[in-house]
Amino acid sequence: MFASFGGVLLGVLLGLRHAFEPDHLTAVSTLVVEARSASRGMLLGAVWGIGHTVSLVAVGSVLLVTGAVLPVRTAAAFELGVAVMLVVLGARSLFVAFRAGAHPPRRRHAHGEAEHVHAGPEAHVHVGAGTLAWRPLVIGLVHGLAGSGAITALVFVELPTLATRVAYIALFGLGSIAGMAIASGVAGASLQRLVESDGRRRVLAVASGVVSMGLGIAWAIPELALL
Repeated sequence: MFASFGGVLLGVLLGLRHAFEPDHLTAVSTLVVEARSASRGMLLGAVWGIGHTVSLVAVGSVLLVTGAVLPVRTAAAFELGVAVMLVVLGARSLFVAFRAGAHPPRRRHAHGEAEHVHAGPEAHVHVGAGTLAWRPLVIGLVHGLAGSGAITALVFVELPTLATRVAYIALFGLGSIAGMAIASGVAGASLQRLVESDGRRRVLAVASGVVSMGLGIAWAIPELALL
């Protein structure tokens, strides 16, 4: 019993570590470049983590309940989705850098009868006084799909009951939310201090875009061989 409880709690720590994997950090870095504060960076990272957890728990729970294993081609397709997303995010980062100085311009838009102007992405929702695009959530959802098969296979072997397996995946997801929020918050705070001018922010956006596209292409090559 205590071994199972310890194994479930270990999921939080592994989720924290999981958030710092290269593809996760690279994807979110293309968004954090546009953040101008630690709080904004933390919010972007947390929303990524929420999307990651939703898809991870959904797919993982189905696999655990049915006792199925994610087919190799399906897992490869999910990983390829991550690769394509990294390339698209990198290209977007380059486009935004050259067009708008690495952060979105101010736009006039309406919510019902109310109209106002502020900096923010075109497709967004309001969270308090700020705005938030759907993009971080979608990125997290894609990453969660890619990791669901491997994590499910691990907990199926290590933990004895369905309840402890589902709990492990859920806590793993919560750990990844905290980990990515911390990583993105630190990045946002660092950018606020180190990159004060639009010119420097543009250079950083170009660098993150190039890295993201390069990693996406490298990520896709072995997965294509499995399809």
